[in-house]
Formats: sequence, C-alpha cells, structure tokens
Amino acid sequence: MSRFLAIPFFNFHEVKNRKLFFYAYFFPFFTVLALFIDSVFFTATYFDGRSLTNVLAITYFCLFFFSAQAYLRKLMFCMVFLSYLGELIFCKALGMYAYRTIDIPLYVPFGHAIVYASGFVFAGIPIIISNEKKLKKIFFVALAILFLMVGFFLNDVFSLIFGLLFFILMKRKKWQMVYFTIAFCVIFIELVGTYFRCWTWVPKTFGIIPAVNPPMGAVFFYAGGDVILAKIVSYWKSKTEISI
Repeated sequence: MSRFLAIPFFNFHEVKNRKLFFYAYFFPFFTVLALFIDSVFFTATYFDGRSLTNVLAITYFCLFFFSAQAYLRKLMFCMVFLSYLGELIFCKALGMYAYRTIDIPLYVPFGHAIVYASGFVFAGIPIIISNEKKLKKIFFVALAILFLMVGFFLNDVFSLIFGLLFFILMKRKKWQMVYFTIAFCVIFIELVGTYFRCWTWVPKTFGIIPAVNPPMGAVFFYAGGDVILAKIVSYWKSKTEISI
C-alpha cells in the first residue's frame, strides 16, 4: 500500500466510500448509454439526443463529485476547465479530431472528469493495490502490444509515436498505477465514442502522421493532462494550507 500512497495527496479513504465504488464501476455502462444517445444512429432514428446526454453527464458528474472527498473533488473540478482548454487546443486549433457537430459538446469536459475520477478510484481498489507489482507488468505488456499491433497492422504511426512518449512519461512518474487505470478508461471511452460516431479522429494528424480512428496513442495526451492537473491541485492545496 505504501507505494500507492506515494501518489501526491492521495487519501485512501476516498476509495472506501461505497458510492465512489458504485460510480466508478457503473462508468462503463453509463458511458455506453450516454454516448449512444448522442450517436449518429440515435439522432437519425429518433431525435438529437445531445441535450439529454449533456444533462446525464452533468448529473453523473455532480453525483460523483459530491460523493468524493476534498482531493478528488479538486481534481474533478479542475479537470472540467483543463479538459475544455484541451478541447480548444487539440480539437479546434490542431484539428486532431472533430465531433459530429461543429460545437464542442457541453458534456465532454464533465465526461473527462468522470473518466479521470473513475480511473482514480479503480487504482485504489484493494485487490489492485495488493497485486500492484504484478498488474503493472500486465498493463505495461498489454499497452505495449496494443500500440505495436495498431502501429504495424493498421499503420497507426500516431500510436507508435505517442505510445512511446506515454511510456517515457510513465517512467518519469514512476509507473504509478493510477495512470494505467486512467489509460484503460480512456481507451474504453475512445472506442465507444468513435464507434457511435460521436467524434472522429482525422486519418492524418497534423496532415502527415497516419492514425486510425481512434488512435490508441491518444492516452499520452490524457496522461500529460493528468500530470498538469496534479500540479494544479498540488499548488491549490499548498496555497490553501498557507492561508489557513
């Protein structure tokens, strides 16, 4: 447990909250439901369900948020704004992907916060903590195989490049389990979102780097955002303690 508690300001009591467990475990089912309602199929068959997805995502975020303790709340709160900034950079400015409509959906920043919080909670599950060393090796091998397979068999050069950068970042962060669990949550939501065509990645990032839809190497950008997020909350926490 001591290795896991080395994560800055992690409070193990966060994951002893049964409500947090529920919202994290229900995350995959909620993701499928919410993104299905915003899907191209749902819109063409029934009605444009984006407003409903917005309501569902914000509601789920609030339930998750108010079930958490102080540190995770700060992470989720900051993630909403950091995520929106990331959308402006990667979606609008760099054009790496596009949503099914021209606007960035309101639910997206809240969805990113839910993804982060779910991965955060999963990393604190007792069975994961007790098998941390073994699971790190399994997750490392699984991600490495995934990056290599899509790279060589699907010509996803994007994932080869940014998958390597992801592992370099992980090494700098001492292979903390929370980054692995968040990465798998990210991969899941990317697969679901692109399957329902809620968003689509361009076939050539920056016009030159071949990528599939979705590129698995996208986890690097989430991990990089997680590092920035941790620094922001760390600074916030230090300022709060000084003022007290």
